[in-house]
Amino acid sequence: MLVVVSPAKNLDYGTPLPDYIDENANLAITQPELLKETKHLLKNCKTLSPADLSSLMKISDKLAILNAERFSSFSFPFTPDNARPALFAFNGDVYTGLSAQTLSAAQTEYAQSHLRILSGLYGVLKPLDLMQPYRLEMGTKLKVDKHNNLYQFWGDTITNNLNQSLNRAGTQLIVNLASNEYFSSVKKKELDAKIITPHFKDEKNGKFKVISFYAKKARGLMARYIIQNEIQTVEDLTTFDIDGYYYSESESSATDLVFKRPESI
Repeated sequence: MLVVVSPAKNLDYGTPLPDYIDENANLAITQPELLKETKHLLKNCKTLSPADLSSLMKISDKLAILNAERFSSFSFPFTPDNARPALFAFNGDVYTGLSAQTLSAAQTEYAQSHLRILSGLYGVLKPLDLMQPYRLEMGTKLKVDKHNNLYQFWGDTITNNLNQSLNRAGTQLIVNLASNEYFSSVKKKELDAKIITPHFKDEKNGKFKVISFYAKKARGLMARYIIQNEIQTVEDLTTFDIDGYYYSESESSATDLVFKRPESI
């Protein structure tokens, strides 16, 4: 199966990489496959002032200045000196659950073939694709040429790239662990795969509901579970039981899997 996750707003460019990713390329780093589109987006982003970015992204002046500096300092080609593998660059709730730093070399290599990160700037990233720091959420209404937003800009590109990854991985099954904002960039009807979407509910005051913080971390936990166990079937996916979650068959369907966790956990 191919697992799809969202990126994170927070980034980590300081923590040392695992020993198996080094200058001797024991596990080779790669380049993003959609850099042509990324470069085109960057041309537009570099014309925006901090005030423009603050208004467009609805972020503070401080963050706007930081991201204007990031856009202006992009340089090519990407190298280990100016960029970092995507799996180890993002630092949000999903990535806390995924805990990439503790994956083995073999598990990271498996992730390279079976995990994809959607991105507003890069489109689709493989775990070992080098990326320079940025902030550009998929829902940003950035006008690029005749396109009014990033969904229009990426068009079929992300979907076509995922279909290529599905073909290379030899699977017709996608596990959607991305947010609605990011998975909306995928044209689902054009995917050469069945889409399985897990949902995570936590108990609060006697009722089960999706709590964003816990759900994001659970998506990362499930991505890790798939990578560690090389899960290939939906049936095997339902055995996920990390951090107190359990599969609720009665609330699930053929395409939507519900996992619940009692409040006592």
